[in-house]
Amino acid sequence: MTNGPVSNESLLAQLRWRYAVKRFDPARKIAPADWKTLEEALVLTPSSYGIQPWKFVVVTEQATKDRLVPAAWNQRQVADASHVVVLCIKKHLTADDVDAFVRRTAQVRGVAPESLDKFKAMMVGDLIEGARSWVINQWAANQVYIALGNFMTSAALLGIDTCPMEGFEPPKVDQVLGLPKKGLGSTVLCAAGYRSSDDKYASLPKVRFPVDAVVERI
Repeated sequence: MTNGPVSNESLLAQLRWRYAVKRFDPARKIAPADWKTLEEALVLTPSSYGIQPWKFVVVTEQATKDRLVPAAWNQRQVADASHVVVLCIKKHLTADDVDAFVRRTAQVRGVAPESLDKFKAMMVGDLIEGARSWVINQWAANQVYIALGNFMTSAALLGIDTCPMEGFEPPKVDQVLGLPKKGLGSTVLCAAGYRSSDDKYASLPKVRFPVDAVVERI
């Protein structure tokens, strides 16, 4: 048993409890304090270089959630959930994005921006001028999925249900939310709230391969 703040049993129990909710209870809303915690969890997500090439658009207005349904292959989760997080990439990162991150780092850590010049040059050389620049949007999308996993695990630990969703049309979601003019592109959705009592998927056994089939110890 770990001596950490969360026991082994509690962690695994919540991961076993969670599932991709198919039917949310539209009458149940996430408490503001809990949602604030989940937003902080998103912000605390690690990313390569720490550069955070993302933005998280939170949708709670019912009319907007309803408008997202056709763009999400008519899946009702986006309408019935308490909150919908649209995890977006910042499209086509530029040297200005790197500079903003360097300035933020200097501010938070109380150092001169010039002291980070080598770090800045390394990021620019890799992300903006190097081979990775050719696939920068896909690279950013990979980072977004780290945030998705962090969000879902954090929600489960709070007893809040989620449903990650790739089944949607990004151009339509982008249009509904006005993302192109902000330089953003939707990558994955995550509905959050509380499962409906009549969601049959809640009682289905979780299907996973045994540990030894997926974990190789060398």
